[in-house]
Order: sequence, then structure tokens, then C-alpha cells
Amino acid sequence: MMDSIPSIDTVIAQLQTVSTTQVYATVIAVSLAFAFFLLNSGGGASAFAIKENESSDSLHKPKVPMVRKQQPQKAASTPEPKWHILKITNYVAATGFLLSVLQFASNASTYLNDSTSLLQFLSVWSVFLCYFFGFFGISFVELDDFADQPLSSQQQQQQQQQPSDFQMTPRRSHKVGSSEPPVKVVNVHPPSSSAPVCTDPTSFKKPSSSIPSNLKELSNIEIASLVLQDTIKDHQLEKLLDPHRAVEVRRLKFDAQLDTLGRGGSLSELPFKHDLDYKRVLGANCEIVIGYIPIPVGMAGPITLNGESVYIPMATTEGCLVASTNRGCKAISQGSGATSVILRDGITRAPCVRLPSAAEAAEVALWVDTPENFLKLKAAFESTTSFGKLIEAQPTVAGKNVYIRLRCFAGDAMGMNMISKGSLAVIEALRLEFPNLSLLALSGNMCTDKKAAAVNWIEGRGKSVVIEATIPQDVVRVTLKTSVKAIVEVNVNKNLIGSAMAGVVGGFNAHAANNVTAVFLATGQDPAQNVESSNCMTLMEETADGDLWISCTMPSIEVGTVGGGTSLPAQAACLKAIGVKGGGINPGDNAKQLAHVVAAATMAGELSLMAALASNSLVAAHMAHNRKPASK
Repeated sequence: MMDSIPSIDTVIAQLQTVSTTQVYATVIAVSLAFAFFLLNSGGGASAFAIKENESSDSLHKPKVPMVRKQQPQKAASTPEPKWHILKITNYVAATGFLLSVLQFASNASTYLNDSTSLLQFLSVWSVFLCYFFGFFGISFVELDDFADQPLSSQQQQQQQQQPSDFQMTPRRSHKVGSSEPPVKVVNVHPPSSSAPVCTDPTSFKKPSSSIPSNLKELSNIEIASLVLQDTIKDHQLEKLLDPHRAVEVRRLKFDAQLDTLGRGGSLSELPFKHDLDYKRVLGANCEIVIGYIPIPVGMAGPITLNGESVYIPMATTEGCLVASTNRGCKAISQGSGATSVILRDGITRAPCVRLPSAAEAAEVALWVDTPENFLKLKAAFESTTSFGKLIEAQPTVAGKNVYIRLRCFAGDAMGMNMISKGSLAVIEALRLEFPNLSLLALSGNMCTDKKAAAVNWIEGRGKSVVIEATIPQDVVRVTLKTSVKAIVEVNVNKNLIGSAMAGVVGGFNAHAANNVTAVFLATGQDPAQNVESSNCMTLMEETADGDLWISCTMPSIEVGTVGGGTSLPAQAACLKAIGVKGGGINPGDNAKQLAHVVAAATMAGELSLMAALASNSLVAAHMAHNRKPASK
């Protein structure tokens, strides 16, 4: 038996007769077979098949980035590729290669003079080099780009309910008989597919190679269709086209999406070139007019709010704000969606009246507190308005002064003019009972309007709103780039403890005023009222399932959809896009919906910023995306 086994010298002699090409071809074949066996042992599906399916589907229906549709799993006969083995084999191969080099270096002179040993080392090194060149780089690819993320049962049901076909809806300005294809839109609005440019690393990548090479030669409608199909990311438009054309394309895209909500053409009166009808300003909005300052308007969303898709227009000059809010909208919509409830509704005015003595002042306060006397004041107030209703009158005595805080339901108006007029009627009714009463100021600052005040934080003013959402832990990890524990810890120590140490009033939040003001400017609200409207407490908790629960409590959002700046064309266009322009079918419905939208924008902004702080990516994002070279 021993004689039949060839000697080592014989094997070496036979190997010397084999050509170098054949040796290397054999080594490469063995390396490929070994890697394929590790990755696909047990059968079936490969990542390449999944990628091909995704590629073909992407032309017909939108994708939700990062959280992908999970393929139906059959029996164990078709397991997923074992991608984690790549990292293990890389470590083993690298360690083995280094050890072989060290062993050779320890006694190089002996091995160089021994042909058998030298051939062994060269053969081993050839195998290592083939593996390194062929497979080492694969492990640097993010595994999340290959592995499908698990979806909750609620998300799977939503995906099953979403139609897979696009409906062909031409833009309203599309000419009849035009050869240009209509913009393709989706019946159901998934979370926005544009990658936020703040903290999402994918925004730093170059445009996809699937972008047509003749993109600039295409019509704006054709490019808008590519954006809706996710072939082009929304935030790439300025890089691929000139900024002016990018705005035109983006308007087409949003107009097509709004059309599926019955709000097509809403943006037609939102100017994107220098234009303002000064006749509308005269006697209503500004005096001694010399011009106007254009403020960019961005669109965040869609966000699922009380079961409906809503787009949020935001006017701002702060870079990253709209993109960050958009990321928050996306995460909320990937989870439970936002649920918003209005707790109280009533704008306030607090006239200051003065009596000859403190005793008489106390008598007035006690009289107002009597229910039957309040009915007299209520009748006087409501005689001045068709929609306004006096809800409450709270007197406060300070010496000879009485501050009567009147709370009024104002319908779809923000209500300051309405309640001011009604307040004068209330004072006249009081004078009939107390002839010595004098009015010092129609507003005694206990209202409290446009100033930080504990009374608004405690009692509320305008719309008192609470809004909440639950974000699955996978969405927190993939979309928000952090963990549930990290974001909850930052919220407690920053928004709660940090704000308490600063002694704030109503400021237990990260940056609520940012989103409140941006929506206010876009929709024609009084921007000075962001002081009390930005009162907000942001709370976050980890649920029993390990998901993130977030809520924002905002006791004094002051908004209206009629009157003031809401009548200007640009602001009216933004209200149309939300679906709340003018008075509602039921008085107050539109104003309440706008308050819900303000709260939703605030919660989305809070969620995204807190995630950026938790992942320590805020400064890097602003340095990369919110800095421009100095103009020459």
C-alpha cells in the first residue's frame, strides 16, 4: 500500500509540468466554488435575484427607501444568503496570510533554498491573493442594502392594500394633444422617497447611474415622472439641472401628487418668480410699501395624520429644516402615523378695568364669576359677531385693577379682531352694572398675546393640541440612524432636565419654534404669535416592544384660515395644498385641521433633530449642506 502512494518528489515533478495558466485557473475555480458554497449553502434564493426583481418593480411602483418589502418566505428550502460568513472568512483569510508571511520571514534563507517548501508557500499565497482580489471588498458593502428589513404586520397590511399601478394624471396646464407624457402619480401616498440631506449618508452619494444621460433634453413633465418613479431623488434636482428648472420640475411633481388628493393646481398661485400684487397688500397687510422679501417655500411630507396623507408647506431660510422635517414625516408614516387631538379651542383677550377701590374691584370679580351674570356678558359679546361664541370669563384682581380674561370660539378665524370687538361690548355691559368702572386697556397682557406667559402654558390659548406616534425600532435604526434608547436618553436629559435647569416656560422641546414659524409664514399666520404657539413639551418613551413612542403637547397654537395674511395669493396657495383654505363646512374645522398640521410638522421636526443629536451628526450635516461659498 505504501509503495502505491506517489512520493512528494514525484508530485512536485508532475506539478512542474503543469502550465502556470492551468494552475491559476484551478486556484480561481476552487476559490469561487468555496465562496459560493459558503454564501448559498442550503439552497435557493440569492441577492442577485432579489435585486433583479426590485429593479424591474421600481419602474412600476414607488419604493420606500431603506425599509423594503419583504419577500414571501417559503419553506426552509430557500434560505437567504449567509452574508455574515463573508466577514468571518475575511478575518480568517487575513490572519492566515499574515501568519504564513511571518513564518516565511522567520527562516527565509532556508525556505528559499528548499524548492518544496517554497512551492508550498507560493501555492498558499496564490490562494490567499485570489480570494482577496475576488471577494474581500464585498464585506464593505452595507448589509442593510442586501438584507430585507422585517416589517411590522401593520406595515405589511398597508403594503398589501397599496395599488401597484400608476394612474396617468396629466398636469392641469398640460396642453391637449401634446406629445409629452403625463406625470405619473400613485393613488396611495407612501412616505416621501426623497432622501433627507441632513443626516442620511445616502444623500452624500453621487446620482445613480440609472439617470438618463440626456436628462436635460427631456421635458419638465418627463423629469417629474422620473422623480415620482424614484429614478431621480428629489434632492438631486438642483445638482442635475439648474436651480430654476429644478423648482419648476418639483412643482410639477407635487402638483401631480396633490391632484390625487383632489387639490391639483393648488400651487398655481404660489409664485416662484418675482411677482406680487400690491393691490392686495394695500389697506390689509402692510403700509408705506417699497417692495417685498421672497422667502423660499419647501414642501415636507407626505405625513400620515389622523389616517390621511398631508403635505406641509414651510417657508424658511434655514438650510436643512425642511429636509430634516421630511425625514421625520417619513419615519412617522413608516410607523403608526400621527394621531392628533384638540383639547381646547378658544382665543383670549383680557381687558384691564379700574375701580375706585380694591373692594369695588373685588365686587366686580365676584359678579363676573356668577353664572347668571356671565350669561349677560355672553349675550353682549355675541351680539357683535356671527360666528364668535364667548366661552369663559376669568377675572383676576390686582388692587384696584381687574383683568378679565375672555375666551372666545372664533370659527376659522384666528380671532383677535373678533374678540377685541366683542370685548368692548362686554365692558359696556359691565358699566351698566358698575358705573364707576373705567377701561384702562383693551388688552391688559393677561391674554397673553405675543409674549411668553405661564397662563398660556397652563390655561391654553387658541388650539390646545396633543399629538403622538409610535416609530418601530427598525425605522429608528434605518431611517433615523440611531437607537430607541439613545434618542430617549437625549430627550430626557436635553428637553426635560436641561430645560428645567434653564427655568423655561413652555420650552420643553428641541426646536418647536422652527417648524411653527415656517408653517406660519407659508400659510399667512401672524409670525409674532410663534412665541406662545411654540409652547411645546416633547416626550419620548421606549415601548414594551422596544419601539419609540413620541408625543408633543402644544397648549396654545394660534391659527386661522380666513383673514389676515391668508388672503394673499401665495399664502392661500399653501393653504389649498393642505386643503384648508377659507372657512370649513362646519365653522372651525379648517382652522382645527391647520392646528393639527402645525403640531404634526413640529413633532416631525422634533423627531428628526433629536435623532441627529443622538447620533452626533448635526454639525456635520449643516457643515456639508448649509454652507455656501462667499459671493464674489
